[in-house]
Amino acid sequence: MLPTISIPQHWDYPRFALEQRTKDGIILGFYYYPSGTELAEEFGSGWRYALMPNKNSDELFHFQENQIQPLTPEELFHKITAEIDFYQQQISILNRQLTVLTEGANNG
Repeated sequence: MLPTISIPQHWDYPRFALEQRTKDGIILGFYYYPSGTELAEEFGSGWRYALMPNKNSDELFHFQENQIQPLTPEELFHKITAEIDFYQQQISILNRQLTVLTEGANNG
């Protein structure tokens, strides 16, 4: 069974999704300030998003929905292909290490 999130009908639907890549980072979470609440009165009603600038960051930033800039399809393509290239290099390095390890075990 897949986890689901229920959003009350009187709330706007969030514009961004979990794990979506944006110009400011990756969306890790979001929360809603409903109209008429103390938080909405102080900060404005609507969706807020928690973003991590990159996967190796220990920082978390919070943005209002209108402050987030989505990536263009081209930017997203380049980010994803760069990440694939990085992981392919890591796999290649690990494969070379395994080869050295197994050759050493066969010669010993």
